[in-house]
Amino acid sequence: NAARAAAAAAPDDVDAQTLVADLDLLGGHVEDSFLRLVELVRRTSGDERNKARQHLLGLFAAVGNDDERVLKGRQSLASALF
Repeated sequence: NAARAAAAAAPDDVDAQTLVADLDLLGGHVEDSFLRLVELVRRTSGDERNKARQHLLGLFAAVGNDDERVLKGRQSLASALF
């Protein structure tokens, strides 16, 4: 709960958002995890954006590149980047 409160209080804090994304993924909320980081990529720039993007790519790999949710997440990431 403390991690979620910290993330809610600092929506552009990459460390706070990636922690909650990890918790979401571990809790089975894969789409929520991906969406949180895609939106973070959309809102940030520079090193913060790259850090969020790299973390998201790691989550994609953890779930498996053939998973439909990963394919959808990759499309959303591409849209956020371009």
